[in-house]
Amino acid sequence: MGMNMKTKLRNYHAVCWDEPIIYELDRNGERAIIVPEVDKKIIESVGDGISSIPKSMRRKNLPQLPALSQPQVLRHYLHLSQENLGVDLNIDIGQGTCTMKYSPKINEQFANSEKITEMHPYQDESTSQGLLEIMYKTEQLFKEISGLDRFSLHPGGGAHGIYTISSIIQAYHKSRGEEGKRNEIITTIFSHPADAAAPRVKGYKIIIIYPDENGCPDIEALKKVVSEHTAALLITNPEDTGIYNSKIAEFTKIVHNFGGLCGYDQANANGLLGITRAKEANFDLSFFNLHKTFSSPHGCGGPGSGIVGVTNKLAKFLPVPVVSYDKGNNKYFLDYNSSDSIGKVKDFYGVIPVILKAYAWTMSLGAEGLREVSNVAVLNNNYTMKKILELRGVSMAFPEHKHRIEQVRYSWEKLAKETGINTENIQRRIFDFGTHYWTSHEPWLIPDPFTIEPSESYSKDDIDEFIAILGQIVKEAYEDPKKLKNAPYKSSVHHIDHDVFDDPSKWAITWRAYKKKYNGYFQPK
Repeated sequence: MGMNMKTKLRNYHAVCWDEPIIYELDRNGERAIIVPEVDKKIIESVGDGISSIPKSMRRKNLPQLPALSQPQVLRHYLHLSQENLGVDLNIDIGQGTCTMKYSPKINEQFANSEKITEMHPYQDESTSQGLLEIMYKTEQLFKEISGLDRFSLHPGGGAHGIYTISSIIQAYHKSRGEEGKRNEIITTIFSHPADAAAPRVKGYKIIIIYPDENGCPDIEALKKVVSEHTAALLITNPEDTGIYNSKIAEFTKIVHNFGGLCGYDQANANGLLGITRAKEANFDLSFFNLHKTFSSPHGCGGPGSGIVGVTNKLAKFLPVPVVSYDKGNNKYFLDYNSSDSIGKVKDFYGVIPVILKAYAWTMSLGAEGLREVSNVAVLNNNYTMKKILELRGVSMAFPEHKHRIEQVRYSWEKLAKETGINTENIQRRIFDFGTHYWTSHEPWLIPDPFTIEPSESYSKDDIDEFIAILGQIVKEAYEDPKKLKNAPYKSSVHHIDHDVFDDPSKWAITWRAYKKKYNGYFQPK
């Protein structure tokens, strides 16, 4: 049976291979490829590749890698890929707060070109001019998008971007002799968790502001906690409720009046591109996820990049090197000339494939296209909100805000009270329809939460299909709740014994650890 075009429901069933761990497929003597012996002339020229390694660093035994033939390797990884859901396979509007979207395949081709994959980070700058130009011009694009003055492409993801911002904040106050005094970071409960976690790693005390009765960060609460100990405000806007804080410029002014800095978490910028900028809200620092918003898949499904921008007064603290341009000699170069830099925050200069895809995506859209991205994302979100709120048992956090930016945090509280079905039951049942949604919204201030975020790349048909799936699940919750509690039925993975995940003594992160524990917990009884 095909898809029922009237109900928008598919007769879906996941591929389920019950695939063993690749080490369990090991067959002694199998080979996927036989590496040819090194030519004697090469050995005479560069050595055997082993003698130059200190004896203390050489293996006494060969690594215990699984031995498989080429077809076995291919089948193993294709089986695993067929058991996955992703943006190229399903409508993942339910990956709320993560700005999943379709990435144009031409951008993947750019990133997979041998002109990129065959480059080496240590090759001479004279042979890397094209890539350095792309990195330099990516920075120029983000100067326009944010209004900030200088960017670093180093960080490898969103939380890493916030960690970099926290390091710059610390370096700034240290340069003013206030490092010990400025020991507090203010954030909000609905900002991304990294806005609290990353500065905590840097040793800061974290002060969290809760929303007022309308769901906006409470400005009166900010006034009570800001002080001469405030190092910075780190805030997401709009927060993970989708509510835009219209008083954000007042927030930054209050913190600045006490000598603190203000950092803008723009991990999810889908609804703001070309509409509002960090500069106009008087932020000193900001970061963007090049993955998620700017073409690349989400960091969990591919490499991430959280580039960081600052105003001129903080530029000298950025990680080095930055990419600069020598106009006189018409060349791009890696600029290490900053004695106040916080140093490197990762090896090399950034996640090049993600930077390249972001550059291609942004250049193909142009200024008008970026604004259109935001307009469509906001339209999609508010259409989705209207349709979801028509479902029985659904409510919306802080309903006074009739319009949201790029996402909404909803609640199944009413459904749970009336049927006993909660958001986790729905999460497991939704797999049976070939999609998923995310329930990781700690802390659960909103009971039985779920967040939907339809970016600009989803069509009305996509949204309608997702709503139809939710509608069917709601119908089942009221008519046959037992069916939901036993779900999923058609997923590649069914119920999981969470005891394994909750007990560190049962974790097996490596094959060696797995073998040690196999005769204990993992041995079938």
